[in-house]
Amino acid sequence: EEIMAHSSNVSSVVLGKGSGRMLATGGDDCRVNIWSVSKPNCIMSLTGHTSPIESLQVNPNEKLIVAGSRSGSIRVWDLEAAKVLRTLPGHKANICSLHFHPFGSFVASGSLDTNIKLWDVRRKGCIFTFKGHTEAVRCLRFSPDGKWVASAADDHTVKLWDLTAGKLMFEFTGHTGPVNVVEFHPNEYLLASGSSDRTVRFWDLEKFQVVSCIEEEATPVRCVLFNPDGCCLYSGFQDSLRVYGWEPERCFDVVLVNWGKVADLSISNNQLIGVSFAQSTVSSFVVDLSRVPKSDSIPHGLIRDDQPLVPPTPTGSSLRRIYDRPSTSCSKPQRVKHNSESERHSPSSEDDRDEKESKAEIQNQEDYKEIFQPKNAICRTPPRNEPFPAPPEDEPGTAKEAVKPSQSVDVQTSLPKQELVSTVLFLLELLSQFLLQPDPVQRPPIASSTSLTRTEPSVIPAARNEPIGLKASDFLPAVKNQSQTELVDEEAMSQIRKGHETMCVVLTSRHKNLDTVRAVWSTSDIKASLNSLDSAVAINDLSVVVDLLNIVNQKASLWKLDLCTIVLPQIEKLLQSKYESYVQTGCTSLKLILQRFLPLITDILAAPPSVGVDISREERLHKCKLCYKQLKNISNVVKNKSGLSGRHGSAFRELLLLMAVLD
Repeated sequence: EEIMAHSSNVSSVVLGKGSGRMLATGGDDCRVNIWSVSKPNCIMSLTGHTSPIESLQVNPNEKLIVAGSRSGSIRVWDLEAAKVLRTLPGHKANICSLHFHPFGSFVASGSLDTNIKLWDVRRKGCIFTFKGHTEAVRCLRFSPDGKWVASAADDHTVKLWDLTAGKLMFEFTGHTGPVNVVEFHPNEYLLASGSSDRTVRFWDLEKFQVVSCIEEEATPVRCVLFNPDGCCLYSGFQDSLRVYGWEPERCFDVVLVNWGKVADLSISNNQLIGVSFAQSTVSSFVVDLSRVPKSDSIPHGLIRDDQPLVPPTPTGSSLRRIYDRPSTSCSKPQRVKHNSESERHSPSSEDDRDEKESKAEIQNQEDYKEIFQPKNAICRTPPRNEPFPAPPEDEPGTAKEAVKPSQSVDVQTSLPKQELVSTVLFLLELLSQFLLQPDPVQRPPIASSTSLTRTEPSVIPAARNEPIGLKASDFLPAVKNQSQTELVDEEAMSQIRKGHETMCVVLTSRHKNLDTVRAVWSTSDIKASLNSLDSAVAINDLSVVVDLLNIVNQKASLWKLDLCTIVLPQIEKLLQSKYESYVQTGCTSLKLILQRFLPLITDILAAPPSVGVDISREERLHKCKLCYKQLKNISNVVKNKSGLSGRHGSAFRELLLLMAVLD
């Protein structure tokens, strides 16, 4: 399918990796257009950039999109809210590559200025600047566990960076031309890179050495993508798709696809979607992966006459460990510059002006609501297996005859049956509660010889008042006598009253403590907040501390070094609490302290001693030492909890990145 994407030349194209249906295009007209691959009309047009779009990326859940321009500015849009979320200035040249962190609100950007920056989208700040490449950074990829980032550049190198330690882990050399793309294996410690030297190299991330190299292809490697289960690698070349294995190196299949210079690949529902662009048009292509072999008993295309055939070695976790960061060391670690406060915060007035000028023009309201604001409705039928029509059978001109899909038995017929039966039962339950009057005489259980799973459910016309072939009485519970009902009511009331007196005592004590703190905090100045927190800590009630922190967190002007020395020991207790709200409040307060005071603490501790006696400086130094010691203790708690899943796991991993400077 071909669409006219922009009024001028298209400069960047990217597919959403979550569904495979979403397509974003950027052009020389400074616009970012959002499309559905299966529909020819533009859904939404995003404006705000003042120079042509050079790079695009969609986050994993397809709710955010980031675009980098030729001037070096970066903008992040919220697709659900249809508005610009952040403007991130900082690079001095073209933005060549972008990538979203797999679970945090972070974006990595690579530029023609050879720098890599890690951004926190929520607070408009640059966290790290990685320096080491000597030419433009063409591709960035976060590891599946979010602890590493790999970069490919025109200087013929691939670099692996450790985000937690903030340093270069290893530099992979071997390519003889610019490296266009890198990709992490979804499960193993394996990295694939494709270059303009027409080779694909596989790198072992435990031993930091090359595993295999596939050479002498006809055209430069433009994009690579691992199969979701990690069994093979798909590589996009000009007018062809190749399927590779790496131990030993071999080509399973070559599929001729007339897509020209393919720009991006995505996999959805056992289909590979590829997109390419030329001038102002964008073309999309679909390859049915069920007809593409992903393994081969005899390697295809890479058999050498002077070596015996070796059966392919199975790849998987038996050969390499899955992503659990190993203890590795680099002979010459390079420390990453931690940005100063002035670098980390962009001017608010300029950002506000830019964000006001940015807007999202929704071209197709129905498609926009369907894709980005779906209703939470119950699907009456299972979703289609394939979002796009299957491509026709390969013609004789293909490099290798594709494997035809086996004729499998349709097993989906049981799902609608079960769904219909469950729907009928649910409606009968509602009917019994609101419409049917139960018989006061206790019914004996009715034995039914009819099996619901065996009986074909009939379609009930809307004009009928009752289901066909089903008796509501068969599904209604037997009514208990009066004495049993009274007994059940008494038990229910006792369960409701259980613990009521204890809870009243707890709430009364908490109310009394809050009154005490409120009496101390009579004014809104900083000294009053310090006194109130002192009294809350003296009361030794974490619930009161949480209530106070929830207020202080909303007023950044109340935070001072004195407050940090009081709060940090309490934050350590909150992070180890069993109550979710306590942990969340502790994470919020700790993040605020790290963002506002950690650069100040490190600068004061690193400064040389002054000449003479400076009492105020000595006091600041003493407070900074206390805060640093407490932050080191808290960092151990954060490291232990960074492996948690869910919202708290993401919060702890974000805190771990912010605390990397402590190491």
